[in-house]
Amino acid sequence: MTTTSARGSGKPKKHFVDFSSRRREAFAVVEEEDLSSIEDAPLGRDALNVAMAWAVIGIFAIIFFAILHYMALILIPVTLAVVVGLILGLVADKLGRAGVPRFGIAVILSTLVFLVLFLIANALAEPVATLMREGPTFVERSYDRLMPLLERQHWLNISPATFQTGTMSMDKLLENSTNILGVVTASLTPAIIQGMIFFAALLLFLYGRLRLRRTLIMAFPNRRQRLITIRVLNSIDEVLGYYFATASVMYFCLGIVMTVIAWMCGLSMPVLWGMFAFLSSFIPFLGITLMTISVAIAGIITHDAIFLALLPAFLFFTVHLAMENLIFPAVMGRQWEINPFVVFLAILFWTWMWGAVGAMLALPLSLILMTVLAELFPERKATPNLPG
Repeated sequence: MTTTSARGSGKPKKHFVDFSSRRREAFAVVEEEDLSSIEDAPLGRDALNVAMAWAVIGIFAIIFFAILHYMALILIPVTLAVVVGLILGLVADKLGRAGVPRFGIAVILSTLVFLVLFLIANALAEPVATLMREGPTFVERSYDRLMPLLERQHWLNISPATFQTGTMSMDKLLENSTNILGVVTASLTPAIIQGMIFFAALLLFLYGRLRLRRTLIMAFPNRRQRLITIRVLNSIDEVLGYYFATASVMYFCLGIVMTVIAWMCGLSMPVLWGMFAFLSSFIPFLGITLMTISVAIAGIITHDAIFLALLPAFLFFTVHLAMENLIFPAVMGRQWEINPFVVFLAILFWTWMWGAVGAMLALPLSLILMTVLAELFPERKATPNLPG
């Protein structure tokens, strides 16, 4: 068997072209040009990747907050129970070291919280009932006292005719004031349900607090992550417990001072003003603002002289300002300070999300977030540049 080569046969040699390799090379060139154009762009490829990552995070955040808003009836009391349980964490640890069993700790602390809330509600019951019963008289007296002052402010364009027709008429205001009881009654059933959920969640959280803590720690695979988790949980318990224990004592003293101010300045129901001062102080910015305005209106209704009318509001605002800016930082120290603007935004957001309870939860939730970030990123803590 003989073979002849292509050269010996005299036929022209055929050149086979690999079009697939040529196509791959062309696509590679185009891809390199596209990548170089992206990298040479003002944002760059890394910036686009970061934007995509933040877009995904934003989508999940929107879904998460939508769920929070949709399930508010259940999540509000549960979240409040968890925050209260964390605040009582240091007390629970001390009782545990004293030999009290876990179920006993849960029962004791839950009962203590119930008694505190019951005493506050009992102290507010009679003044609030009196205020609701005298609602129409209070509205008429407020109208007679405030109308001359409003007429002098010509830029407001308010006259007696403003309160004679439409939704701002005296008849509508009196009708709305008598319907307060109906509004409270309609809201009573959801409040009772949320109260039952709160106490059940608080009891169970305090009972299983150590087990939940251990489960969370063991969920991380290596020792370093577990140590970080332990440090974060300990810091949260310390911050919340110490902060709210100190705040409760100081705001209780503020409530006593406000009661004395209301009594000396001739305001009716001084105990009610003291309770409102104590409760409103737990809501930064908004609490003191609403309280000062309310005291000023009550003073204007009570006294004819403008000095005596605004004196109780001025005294309360001065005492509260000194306490928040002088006494409180001296007791708490500077390590747990939060940016006031961040706290203000948190209060606005949680008030919009969950109402009055959200406003009360804004500060503890901000403290928890601040503590977690401070423990996870300790190198980002601000260090002052002291002169040498």
